[in-house]
Amino acid sequence: MTVGSGARLSRALGTWDLTLLAVVAVVNLNVVPVIAANGRGTIWLWLAALLFFFLPQGVAVIELSHHIPGEGGAYLWARHAFGEFHGFLCGWLYWTSNMFFVPTLLFYLSGIPAYFAGTAVQGLGENRLFFFAVTVGLLWLTIWANVRGLKVGKWISNSGGAVTVVLALVLIGLGVFTVVRQHTDLSLSTFAVRQGEWHVISLFGVVCFALVGLELGSVMGDEIRDPKRSLPRAVLGGALLAGFLYVGATLSILIAVPPKEIAVLQGELQAIGRMAAAEGFGWLVVPVAVLLVGSVAGSVSAWVAGSARMMFVSGLDRYLPRKLGEVHPVYRTPHVALLVFGTLSTLIISMSFAGAGVKEAYLTLLDLSLVLQNLAYLYIFGALARVAFGSRRVTYLGTGVTRIAAVSGLVTTAIGTAVAFVPSRQISSVAAFESKLLGTCAIFLGVAAGLFRYYSRRR
Repeated sequence: MTVGSGARLSRALGTWDLTLLAVVAVVNLNVVPVIAANGRGTIWLWLAALLFFFLPQGVAVIELSHHIPGEGGAYLWARHAFGEFHGFLCGWLYWTSNMFFVPTLLFYLSGIPAYFAGTAVQGLGENRLFFFAVTVGLLWLTIWANVRGLKVGKWISNSGGAVTVVLALVLIGLGVFTVVRQHTDLSLSTFAVRQGEWHVISLFGVVCFALVGLELGSVMGDEIRDPKRSLPRAVLGGALLAGFLYVGATLSILIAVPPKEIAVLQGELQAIGRMAAAEGFGWLVVPVAVLLVGSVAGSVSAWVAGSARMMFVSGLDRYLPRKLGEVHPVYRTPHVALLVFGTLSTLIISMSFAGAGVKEAYLTLLDLSLVLQNLAYLYIFGALARVAFGSRRVTYLGTGVTRIAAVSGLVTTAIGTAVAFVPSRQISSVAAFESKLLGTCAIFLGVAAGLFRYYSRRR
């Protein structure tokens, strides 16, 4: 949707901004330890997800952004393909999934000082009050920066994208150095999934979830300079870089730390610390920690900004309170949507600790976000299928490629959603995990249907 003149947004994003946005949105290094902790067989999951999910995602973003441009991205695509309710539900799933995902990023950021203070302050890494105070404080700092406008907020995302690349390259470089110096065995047999390790398949949904984000730039369609030229270039550049960094970072952590010893919330620092110390570079850990803070902060800013735009367009269409569609008179940003998103995320952070420690709260939030985000992606690939198999002319990669991408994306997303309900070995109570996951999904879908019905009548 193109925002009307009474609510005009500022076009502040160019090709370079969008490329860095794609990198910082997609490459969330905080999920790498969760995946790597299940052994070298997870490399095959990365390769499968890159081929059958990530490449189709890039095709979907390029094609749908061309055919259906404007502010809202996936919200517009689903509405155009399937109707008003499905457009609203897709947008709802997208921004509610990020209400769960943003806290996982903030949890990870909070784990950095806990890692360094582990010997001085016993128990800080599992201190709920510490994590709550730090995550909520960082969340509202990010909200404030984005209310001030993309000209301010984009520098957090841009810096985070550049820092993510540097950080991943440092980790990969240390991994290569370690392999050469220690003659580490990297033969194909060491990557086999052995009997009794088939639980790694349940991680496929997490791996696919780690690769979402190429569509984030299109969500801000009315804030992009020359979107038809800038967006395809940014998607291509960001996708190639993200795939390389993810696989390289996972392999480097596995080279440095045995899978059973990998820390969920500080895995990168743990791996870098071990490899750097072994090679006499122990001083490297502190600057790497600073880089990690910048990387995660950039990712938080990117997802907060994108999620708020989904709420914003729902407010404009009056399927949510009209107030959400307001633009700040000075900063020209969807300030009300940003503030509401921050408030709801704060409530999610508060509730996530009920009956769970920090690590289990982190993993549960990650899976909740995964399921809701995958449901939104079913709409995205469904909209691509309508374009590929319909009468509309496909413009970029041809009908055959687009059809393959649509089918592959739909099947892979459905599989990733199903396996998300298989708990990982870090979950202590399977019953509590399943009830939280199923119950929360049912509640959020029910609330969405109720709100749509109520506001449709008011319209």
